[in-house]
Amino acid sequence: MKTLALFRHAKSDWSDARARDFDRPLNARGQRGAAAMGQYVRQGCWRFDRIVASPAVRVAETIEIASRAWGRSFAVEWDRRIYLASSATLIDLLREIEGDPASVLMVGHNPGLEDLIFDLVADDGTSPLRALVEQKFPTATFAVMECAIERWADIGEGCARLTVLTRPRDLDPALGPELPD
Repeated sequence: MKTLALFRHAKSDWSDARARDFDRPLNARGQRGAAAMGQYVRQGCWRFDRIVASPAVRVAETIEIASRAWGRSFAVEWDRRIYLASSATLIDLLREIEGDPASVLMVGHNPGLEDLIFDLVADDGTSPLRALVEQKFPTATFAVMECAIERWADIGEGCARLTVLTRPRDLDPALGPELPD
């Protein structure tokens, strides 16, 4: 059994229309969301043997802020292939993980992370958390899957069970979507 956790970067800043997508930083709500999720992960006592992440600025800032809130720093393996990757690319990356660590945290982007859940968790109506992902996998969402595999090389369609799905608004309603007046 392997554990795969996914953490989507927090809300990014779109105020500079000239900035490259890769270089967009977090906005104020994103910074609050990253901190809230870092505290949540600390309280849940999750541990990760390996952390792989997109090197995009918003991902790096999400990790930095969440780590401070968690009270720990982490060795992160930056992999540009995660930036805007498809589920197939993310699965390939997971299959390449050396040393077969028991738990991996992947920090990246949508739609890749959301699609990865869809590919790994069977669409058989038995997972209410998967149904929530079908509605939306918002920024700064944290998910944990238990994968019925012995080696990361064996990860594939339908091998996982989604056990945790926490969105920022689940921790603080002010971090949820902005509603019209």
